[in-house]
Amino acid sequence: MSEANVLAPLPDDLRDNFNWRTAPYLQQVTAALEVAEPGSARFVGGCVRDSLMGVAPKDVDIATRLTPEAATAALKAADLRVAPTGVEHGTVTAIVDHKGVEVTSLRADVSTDGRRATVAFTRDWATDAQRRDFTVNAIYLTPDGFLYDPVSGIADARQRRVRFIGAPEARIREDFLRILRFFRFSARFCDAYDENGLAACAQLRGGMTRLSAERIGAEMTGILSLPRAAFALEAMQETGVLAEIWDTAPEIQVASRMKLLDPGASAPLMLAALYGEAGEGIGRRLRLSNAEKAERASALNSASAIRSQMSDHDIGTALYRRGKDGFYDGVLLAAARGVIDHAAFDRLKVLINDTEPPVFATSGKHVVAAGVAPGPAVSEILATVEAQWIAEDFPDEARQKAILKSAIARRAG
Repeated sequence: MSEANVLAPLPDDLRDNFNWRTAPYLQQVTAALEVAEPGSARFVGGCVRDSLMGVAPKDVDIATRLTPEAATAALKAADLRVAPTGVEHGTVTAIVDHKGVEVTSLRADVSTDGRRATVAFTRDWATDAQRRDFTVNAIYLTPDGFLYDPVSGIADARQRRVRFIGAPEARIREDFLRILRFFRFSARFCDAYDENGLAACAQLRGGMTRLSAERIGAEMTGILSLPRAAFALEAMQETGVLAEIWDTAPEIQVASRMKLLDPGASAPLMLAALYGEAGEGIGRRLRLSNAEKAERASALNSASAIRSQMSDHDIGTALYRRGKDGFYDGVLLAAARGVIDHAAFDRLKVLINDTEPPVFATSGKHVVAAGVAPGPAVSEILATVEAQWIAEDFPDEARQKAILKSAIARRAG
């Protein structure tokens, strides 16, 4: 059977989901590739998968029969900008109207070691599909709207099912990061796990020690950011996968409650919920940024001061010390831990939204202007004034000046 006979038109009930393919910038890219060789370009991966599942795609990727060099030449011949973003892996990025579109040559694995693959370029769509991870990620769409489905991914997408292509064990041994990807995609799209895939992940979880911390961190961040992160975490714990990442007993129920309270809770906040104070060092393990590590630590610190009954002064102090975001993070974590109930969480959330943090208008320059020589004394006086200002429930600027004058006088006397 020729390949043309296995191309299928888009289903009528899903056609509107693929309107993105007619965007002018995408048409310019596919047209450039098709001019070089008719039939050489197809959309693939998340854009096709998500559209079949009724989700708006975030990015659009194109696969091509052309080599990276030929693809680059074709794009430049159409006066399009090209960046060699991953040319050693077969990927270049076409830039049109300030939008980037990855164009990747069809590939076949020559060898794999569980963390990276040596590839050769191919012209065969089915061969390219076989080196991908899940059936739903190996569906191709021609620019004129025909689907190529060599591994039965359409049926899986329709049924919201994530399955490895071929034998799960073989796919995982090619790249052990696919274990974490299996949980991430399943949590995004499925109500149940593919049992064969789940068993393979449990069996081969030890292979994740071959992966770099950066790759593990990126996948874990993706999992923890999902609204249904708990669905993944529960299965990861049951299969022993989670223990391969951090060996402290996780508090999955706390993490689950956090997502129920705020589906958009960030990965650092979820780590604070999942491991609490016992997660000290997990930021380094997952190669989080300094800002992400600080967010996790700040939430834990802030949560320790949250109570069901907080006075206006307590709230003002928290807003001043933590800011709106930092105070909210502590309230969210405290609610997830059950320190405060849902009603208290809702009440404090409204207060945070409606209340501006107090502003301490006094600075070191005011202390120096009042006659104090630059040096340690300036910081000490400023700290005294700030403490008195907080104790007096954040009085206005005029009162701050009076407090400063008094503090300087006491020090001089």
